[in-house]
Amino acid sequence: MTSILGTWRLVRGETTDEEGRRAQPPYGGAKAMGRVTFNTDGRMMAVLCDGRPILPDSGPRLYASYCGNYTFDGQRLVTRVDACSEPERMGTDQVREVRFEGNLMVLRPPVREEYGRRVQRELWWEKISDE
Repeated sequence: MTSILGTWRLVRGETTDEEGRRAQPPYGGAKAMGRVTFNTDGRMMAVLCDGRPILPDSGPRLYASYCGNYTFDGQRLVTRVDACSEPERMGTDQVREVRFEGNLMVLRPPVREEYGRRVQRELWWEKISDE
């Protein structure tokens, strides 16, 4: 099993719809900013935001952060949220499928509704430091 321990930097995000077509990438695409840290005590925190200096059409700047205790079985990451930027996440289990592609960790949340259609996101992370 590859270790998730340490701090990771968001390097890429993709969104696809139910037909497999690419949709708007999360958090500003190539300008997305994010960090996620996992420690040996079973705690994690994640911070993500749209890093574009100017947003098109004055839309909202996407931002999300949460932290909590986590478990990881080698393929599935589950975090029990105990602090967050989005109140609806409080006390929930955030579940992510995890796979590794070379030196990158790919996190895949459940399918979600976005702009009236069901989409799948994937976020690629590069390790920038060990715990």
